[in-house]
This record gives sequence, C-alpha cells and structure tokens, in this order.
Amino acid sequence: MNNVIKSIPVKDLDGHAVDLMTAYKNKVLLLIIYNNDCLGCTGRAIPLAYEFQQQYPSIQVAGIHADFLNREGTKASIKSVFTSGENPFPIYIDEHHKVFDQFNSEGTPQWLLISEKGELFRSIFGSQDNAQNRLFYAMESLVENNN
Repeated sequence: MNNVIKSIPVKDLDGHAVDLMTAYKNKVLLLIIYNNDCLGCTGRAIPLAYEFQQQYPSIQVAGIHADFLNREGTKASIKSVFTSGENPFPIYIDEHHKVFDQFNSEGTPQWLLISEKGELFRSIFGSQDNAQNRLFYAMESLVENNN
C-alpha cells in the first residue's frame, strides 16, 4: 500500500482543528472510525481498541467519531459511552464524515493501522472475530517489522 497519508483532518472534542498525521508523527497509529449509534462499535470495537492499547503500548490508539446526518457526536455524548465518563484514549470528531470517506470506509467500525512512516498498513472493517484476528495479526506484523 506504501502511500504516505498526507493529512487526517479532524477536530478535538473542544472543536479545535487537529491533523492526526502531524499530531502523531513518527508513531504507529491504530485509528478506529466509529459512531456512538453503532452498537458493534460501542459494545465490541471500543473495548477492543482499549485492549489493544494495553497490549501494544508502542502503538498510539485513537478514536474518530464519524459524524453522519442526525448522528453527530458532541463532547458529552462521546464521553457518555464510557462507564467512567472519561475517554480511554484520545477521541476526535470527523465532521461530515470526511475522514470516513477519505479512507473509503465500508461502515463502522473501520480500523486504520498506519505505520510510523505514515503509510496505511491495513484498513479493516468490522468488530467480529474475523476482523479482530486480522487486526491482531496486522499489528503483530507491524510491531515485529519495527523491532
């Protein structure tokens, strides 16, 4: 895939513009594009992202809430999904689902694994076992290649 991603423009929960490729330069990134209204996202994918964050501390995990018509996220609604009321990893807002579209996402959750060189290593749709296994093996492979 060796295409360097130039920019991933999102907003933080306070409405400030952030480019994830600048903010996390030279880091392996695991991004989860999700929406609060997606039960597979909130019930399986977000807990899985948290698990991966614990298991792979060298990988930066971040969430991107894709805003769709009448399914927009706010700081309060995004935090309300978590029992602690706090985000387990950085979460950003994808206004008008531009990042979702940028990566030709199949739906939510869509996982993006980006190498420390800024190249899209894998894009995986879903939260079921097959997607989880593919994601696990992709991360293992990427971490192995970086050591």
